[in-house]
Amino acid sequence: MMNFLLIAVIVLAVLTVAQIIRLLNLSSKLGGKNADDITTGDNNRQGTNFLIFMILFMVSVFYMTYRWWDVMLPPASSEHGVEYDGLMQITMIIICLVFLITQPMLFWFAFKYRGVKGRKATFFSHNNKLELIWTVIPAVALAVLITYGLSIWNDVMFPNTKDKETIYMEVYAKQFDWTARYAGADNKLGKGNVRYVGGNNITGLVSKTTTDARLKSLSEDIASAQKIAETSKNAFKVKNAEENIKKLMKMKKSVQAIALQSTEEALMMGEDDIQVKEIHLPVNKQVQMRFRSQDIIHSAYMPHFRVQMNCVPGAETLFTFTPTKTTADMKAETGDDKFEYVLMCNKICGAAHYNMQIKVVVEDEASYQKWLSEQKTLISSL
Repeated sequence: MMNFLLIAVIVLAVLTVAQIIRLLNLSSKLGGKNADDITTGDNNRQGTNFLIFMILFMVSVFYMTYRWWDVMLPPASSEHGVEYDGLMQITMIIICLVFLITQPMLFWFAFKYRGVKGRKATFFSHNNKLELIWTVIPAVALAVLITYGLSIWNDVMFPNTKDKETIYMEVYAKQFDWTARYAGADNKLGKGNVRYVGGNNITGLVSKTTTDARLKSLSEDIASAQKIAETSKNAFKVKNAEENIKKLMKMKKSVQAIALQSTEEALMMGEDDIQVKEIHLPVNKQVQMRFRSQDIIHSAYMPHFRVQMNCVPGAETLFTFTPTKTTADMKAETGDDKFEYVLMCNKICGAAHYNMQIKVVVEDEASYQKWLSEQKTLISSL
C-alpha cells in the first residue's frame, strides 16, 4: 500500500510541475511575450546556476570521498593483491587528475561564455595541433595502462606452479552453500562430475570407490522404483516410477561411461581427497583453487585476497594466489578479535544469496598441517 501511495505522489508531483510550466507559458503569451525568447537575464541566471552547481558538485565529491573512504577495500592480504592495488591506484590517480581538470573547466566555461547580447562565437573548422594533443595524450596514457595491466594480468592468472610448491584444492558451489575439497597426501586433486553427486559425495568426486558407491546407490534406487511400478495400483505412481527408472538408468550409464573413460591413475587420484566445510590455508604458501558449480553461475569472492572467479556449471575455473597475512595478523591489524576471512558469493543467485559464504582460516604451516591431519578422507564417509 505504501508503495502505491509513493508512486501516486510522484505522479501527481510530475503532473503539477507540468501544469505550472504550462500556466507560465500561457501567461507569457497573454503578456505579449514569446516563451521561446531568451533574455540576458535568462543567460545570467543559467550561467550562475552552472557555477553554483560546479561548486556544490566538487564539494560533495571531496566530502563523500572523505566520509566513506573507510568502506573501500582493506589492504591486500595476498602477494598478487599488492600488484593489483598498485595498478588500481595508478589508474585512479590518472582518472582523478583528468576529472579535476575537465569537470571544473566544463562548468566554468558554461558560466564564462554564457550568452551576452552582441557577442559572437568564433568558429574553428579545423585545428591540427588541438586534434593531435587530444589524440596523442589519451593514446599514450591508455597504452601505458593497458601494457601495465596486461603484465599484472599475466602474473596473476598464469603464475608458476611447476617450480613452486603449491596446494591444490577445489571449491564447489551450489545454492546456497560452499564445500571445499583438498588433494590428499599425493597432492593430486581428483576429478569431479555432477553425476557422482549423492549422499556424502557433495562435490561429485570421481574415484574407484565413489564409482562403486554411486553405481550401488543407483542400482538400489532403480530396484526400489521397479518395485513400485510392479506392485502399486495407483496409475499416477506407476507412471512416475517408470519415468524415474528411465532417468536412473540413463544416469547409471553416464557414471559407467565416465569410469570407463578415466584412467586407473585418475581414479586413484581422488581416493585420498579430503572434503570439508571450512577452508584452511597456510600463510606464504601458494594455493591453486579450482571452482565448479552444481546448479547456476556463482562467483567465488575473497576481497582481502583480491580473488574473484565465476563458478560455472559444466566447466572448471581456477585461481592461484599466495596469502600473506594470517587470521591472527588481521585481528591485530584491524583491532577486531572477531575478524574472519570469508569466501562469499558475489553474483546474485537466489533468495539466500546474501548468506552464501564459508569461513577461511589462514594460519602458520604447523597449524595447517595439524588441522589437515585431523580431517578424514571423503571415501571414509561413504
